[in-house]
Parts: sequence; C-alpha cells; structure tokens
Amino acid sequence: MNINDYQNSFDAITDFENKLSKYTGAPYVIATDCCTHAMELCLIYLKPTDPITLPYRTYLSVPMLMHKLELNYNIVQYEWRGRYRLAPTPVWDSARMLDQNMYLPEQYMCLSFGRTKPLEIGRGGAILTDNEEAYVWLKQASYDGRNLSISPWQDQVEFQLGYHYMMRPEECIEGLNKFDTIDNNYTHTHEYPDIRNIKIGR
Repeated sequence: MNINDYQNSFDAITDFENKLSKYTGAPYVIATDCCTHAMELCLIYLKPTDPITLPYRTYLSVPMLMHKLELNYNIVQYEWRGRYRLAPTPVWDSARMLDQNMYLPEQYMCLSFGRTKPLEIGRGGAILTDNEEAYVWLKQASYDGRNLSISPWQDQVEFQLGYHYMMRPEECIEGLNKFDTIDNNYTHTHEYPDIRNIKIGR
C-alpha cells in the first residue's frame, strides 16, 4: 500500500486511526506527529491546576513539556512498564505500549510510533479517547485549528487556536503496512535517565 492507492490523502490517516481504534478498543483516535505533542494537546484541553506526578525515569521531553506549559510537577520514584499516568490527570504516556484492547475508559492515552516503540514507524503518535467532544477539539487543534469538513481550508473564516501537530499520510500508510509487526515486549524503565538529575533552563 502506498500514497498512490488513495485519491484523498486524508483517507490514509482515517484508515490508520480506524485501525488503531479497532485494535486498542478506543472509540476515538487522533493521529499526531509524536507522543509528546499528543500529551501536550491533551493537557492544553484539560487545563490541569494540580501538580502532576511523573516517574523518576522517563523521556526528557516529558519534564520539558511541564516547563513549556508552565505546569507544576513532582517526581516520584516508582517503576512502570509500557505506560504511566500523569496523575492526577487522565492523561497517560503510553509510548511503550500498544496492546489489543488496552484502552481504559474516560482516559487520554498517548501513543508513540518512534524508534524502538511497539509499532516502529520512525515518527508519529496518537491520542486514544472515548470523549466525543474532546475528540473534535483535539482533531481540529492538531490541524492548525482547521475544520476538516471545510475544503479548501481557505474558505474557513473562524479558527480555534491550533497546532501543527498532525501525522503525515505517508507515515500512516507505513503504520498500516507494518501493523502486523507490533512488538509487545516492553522496554524496562531503567533505559530512561533519572530525571531528578536533570536541570532544565532557558
């Protein structure tokens, strides 16, 4: 399967999102350009006010995201496999997990398709949710605030604040082609650095 198999490149994205929906059990899926941006969109939508708890071993982009969004956070020493929750929010960093029926109700579970991930495309992410209202907002936000039912986009007059975080059709097609190669042998958290030793400045 390649991009020439589609008359409309957006259909490739929709096919990939539908494949993920059926596989994970999530009613709605929003494909994004990476997992970090997926988490960012969810946190912007939810507007948390309480400090967020992070595990002491995770990827560098997660504490960076806390600083970017000016969110307070605590670092706690606990182990995890596959996914962890950005408590007390319903947002999950599920970059290391892609299981059948993995979706948890009323949660926002963020996937990664980067290097060494269960479905390795090289780039890309996704949000799993069961909230239709959130789905509509997150989908538009990931497409620069565009309403995808309006074509061409230049005909749209009013936009919500948007972010250029969409996943490319070519990457979605690669994901569809590689879907049967999903590897569920989760990477241990010890492969991540201890973020308590990291100083983040401007």
